Order: sequence, then C-alpha cells, then structure tokens
Amino acid sequence: MTSLRLLPRVVHVAAVLVRYRIDDLIDEAHVMRPLRWLRALLPRPRRQIAALPRGARLRLALTELGPIWVKAGQVLSTRRDLIPADVADELVALQDQVPPFPGDVARVIVETSLGKPIGELYASFDETPLASASIAQVHAARLLPPSGSSAHLPPRAGEGNPERPAAAPPVPGREVVVKVLRPNVRKNIAHNLELLDALASLVERWHPQADKIRPRDMFNEVAKTLRNELNLQNEGANASLLRRNFENSNDLYVPEIFWSHTGEKVLTMERVHGIPADDVVALDKAGIDRRALAEKGVRLFYEQVFRDNFFHADAHPGNIWVDPTRTRDPRFIALDFGIMGSLPDEDQYWLAENFIAMFERNYRRIAELHLAAGWMPRHIRVDELEAAIRTVCEPYFTRPLSEISLAEVVAKLFSTARKFELTLQPQLILLQKTLLNVEGLGRQLDPEIDIWSVAQPVLKRIVTDRYSLRHALKEIRKRVPEWLRIAPMLPERIHSALDKLAEGNGPLQVGEHELQHLHMLAREIQRRILAATFAGALLVGAALILALAPRLGLWPPIILAIAGVLTFAAAWPWKRAKE
Repeated sequence: MTSLRLLPRVVHVAAVLVRYRIDDLIDEAHVMRPLRWLRALLPRPRRQIAALPRGARLRLALTELGPIWVKAGQVLSTRRDLIPADVADELVALQDQVPPFPGDVARVIVETSLGKPIGELYASFDETPLASASIAQVHAARLLPPSGSSAHLPPRAGEGNPERPAAAPPVPGREVVVKVLRPNVRKNIAHNLELLDALASLVERWHPQADKIRPRDMFNEVAKTLRNELNLQNEGANASLLRRNFENSNDLYVPEIFWSHTGEKVLTMERVHGIPADDVVALDKAGIDRRALAEKGVRLFYEQVFRDNFFHADAHPGNIWVDPTRTRDPRFIALDFGIMGSLPDEDQYWLAENFIAMFERNYRRIAELHLAAGWMPRHIRVDELEAAIRTVCEPYFTRPLSEISLAEVVAKLFSTARKFELTLQPQLILLQKTLLNVEGLGRQLDPEIDIWSVAQPVLKRIVTDRYSLRHALKEIRKRVPEWLRIAPMLPERIHSALDKLAEGNGPLQVGEHELQHLHMLAREIQRRILAATFAGALLVGAALILALAPRLGLWPPIILAIAGVLTFAAAWPWKRAKE
C-alpha cells in the first residue's frame, strides 16, 4: 500500500527530470554513460526548454521538485571543483533566487501568525521580497516607534536567556527584515520525506550492508533537520545563541532577533548590508582582503564545531555575507540560521583527534581512533587499516598543501573505510555538508589558500584548551553536587533491588551464589561511596582554588601545586576502597 501511495510522487520526480532533459548531465558521469541509450525512448523537450543551457534546466528542475532538492543544489553550487563551472553558475541562483510567492499572501501569513494587522506591527512593510528561497522569503520593513514613555531598547546580545529572550519594545523606526514561511511548504516537504522514508525502508530491507549504512538513522537525521527549519522561532533561538557565542567578535557578526515580532511562521531580524561571500568582483572593488577573509572562514568553522559545538550548517554564499565597511580586518555576516549543527561530546573528541592525526600524517593514530570510536568492529586489524589509509593519503601529500582538498581526502577515506566495515554516523551528516561548503567558499575567495596550515594551529589550540586539567576540574565541579545528592540514596536503592531479586519480583532471576555476590558488592559500593564523597570534596576544593586564585593573589605554580596535591589526595581513598 505504501508503495502504491508513493508511486505518483516517484512518477512526478521522473517526469520533471525528463521534461527538463537532465539526462544531458549523464555525459559528465562516467558511471552513468551506459544509460545514454535510453535517450531514444524519451520525448523531445519543448522548444523553450531545449534552448536553455543544461545548468539552467537543472536549476529549474530542482526548483520545481521542492525544498529538499533545492538544498542539494545549493550544496553543489559551492563545489566548483566537483561540477562543471556552467552548472555551478546556474545553481548559485538557488541560494536566494527561487521564484517568490505573492506579497499579499506574505502579509496575510504575518498577520495570522502574529495576531495583529500589519499596520500595528510595522511602520512599513514592502510586499516585494528582497530574496526568496526554498523554505521562506524575506521582506524589508521598518518597526513602529514604541508608544509611551516607558519604552526602552531591546536587551543586548548575551543578556537574559539566549534561547528565548524576553520580548522588549524595538528601536524606533529601526530597519528590519521579515522572513515569512512559504505557504504549503510543510506539505511539500512531508511528501518528499515520505518518499525518502520509503527509499530508506527499501535500502534497510534489501541492501547487504544496511547495518553499516544505517538508512533509517540517516533518514531520521535529515527529517529532524528539515522539520526544525520549518519553525522560524527555532531559527531565532539559533541566531540568538550564535550571536552570544560571537559577541564583540572581529570575525563574525550575527544580526539581532526581535522576539516581539517573531513566531513559528514569521521571523523579524535586524537588517544588515553586505556583499555575498562569493562575489569576488565586488569584494575586490570594495578593497576587501580576500586571503585574510578565506583564512578567517576556515578558523570560524573549527571554532564553531570544536570550541562552541554549535555551527552554521547551511553556510552557502547566499547565507554568508561580508561586511563592506571593514577592509583591512574583514568580517563575515551570518544569515539564515534554520540549519545549525552540534555533536555529541564523544564524537566531537574523536573528530578533533582524527583531524589532528590527519594534519600530522599519523596514519596509525587515525586507524586506532576509528576503532576506539566504535566506527569499525574490533576484529579489524590496525596495521591493515593503517596501510589502507596511507595508500589513500600519501598521493595527496606529494602535492603543495594549497592544492589538497580536505573534503576530497575525507571522502576518499570514508570510501576506503567502508571496505573495513565502517558504520556510517548519521550525526555527522551536517558536519560533512558544512565542510564541503566551507572549503568550497574558501577556495573561491583564495584559490591558493593552504587550508591545512590554517586549520591545524586553530584546532590544536582548541583541543588543548578543551581537554586541559583546568577544564576537567571545571566539569568535575559542575557534577560533584549531583554525585553527592545521589550518593546517600544508592545503598537503599541497591538493597531494595536485591530484595526484589530475592523474592523473584525483579527483571532477573538469580541463584543463591549470585545473591551473596551481590550483597558483597553492595557493601563494597557503600565503602566506595564514602571514599567518593571525600574525593569529591577534595576535587571541589581544587577547582575552587583554581577559580579563586586571581582574587587571592596566588602565584600560578603555587596554585597548580595545591590543586595537584588535592587531586592526588582525592584519588587515594578510591585506591584504598578498591583494595
């Protein structure tokens, strides 16, 4: 039944691709060339379509198919090293030149979402959109002056809760942009997701390596990302957090969000002016240092991913502008915060170490990290994996570093790793997509950029700070109150669980020998709890000394010595408890 229901959608996709004669692109794909004989079975295209270049036909086809397809085209548009230049030039238009919907419809959506007539919300609202994309379009507007003498400015970035700042009267007559969700976009995306869901089910059922590809998890990750993008209030929260992370930064500016004029289908944001990051001619005309800008872009990527664990995952040039007022020390301006990424702490660590090992050409370390992270089964031999990685990487390192594509190396490594039963990680989809975008943009700004030498010191510094003793003590200090709260309850809970097991009411059935062992274990745990309480108190003391040292005027070596003694003392009772 599901297949029959999806059949019209499959037919629609095929019909669109045929109507725009996307088969022309098969000529660029060697693997697909055997399918060219099918052209004889296809109808001749209409004259106006046949007259268009292949890139324009691909752009129109993706636009007609909907937001998911447009997103794929946006990613491709940044990779001029992977697709023909004429196709990339056309796909750039997908970043902000999707055909708009009528301005009067946008007005109705704003009024319905915010619950007020447009005249009570804005001093002016231009129904002609500034830009139109696959999910929403943007209109210029000006806010009304606040009424009454109690009006005040909105809180600055970083004040209050960044996830949902308290609404405040906006600045009188301030220029803003109003982002309005497209009508019926939810329905369109739901249909496409249904198609992808069916495809994931087929792959999961029939593909011999479905357990490694994890199609269901991949689909869930994509679906979650798209559904989040359909809530503009979620986008506003993302922008607020990113703005706080880069407050007073010389590298990135994030516009302010006006929460009093924001809802699920409407987002009101400070209006900014800039140059699209890929407009090389305009950047040169403005006197922007493109090399410095490209290096900043690489640094920003690693800072967002590994320092803040919150990164802009839709960083195509339509969403990344350059501040034209800063030439010597250029600064990016971020827009469109619907797709943001973050990683589990474990994955963040494994990725950082993998990047560093790659920069240092430490192939053994890369192999060990893949096994330790659980991305490959334990029975894989480290030396064989190391040899395979060396075979992939060494040819690249014979070239000048400026000619090495990090994204290409990573893609080849993944391809090789699949032969060693690599399990794909759905949570890394957005990171891989962002890496493609960032590298593509960096090479557009400066074709000679040495991405490796720029990234390596930044990543090393971030990793050193993140996994330092000071950071570890800070994290311990956060957790100790929770540990101390739970500790007194553990003996009672263990005793209760043992009673239930003895009565046969627990989830497990155990014999007398196992029960005696559990009672001994319970007494051991009680002794360890006392030791842990003492250890926790000492660790908190060490952390407090580090935190209060500047106020106490202590010299750094003295601070570290005291903290080290306390940390060693904290470990000693644990050792005694284990004995």
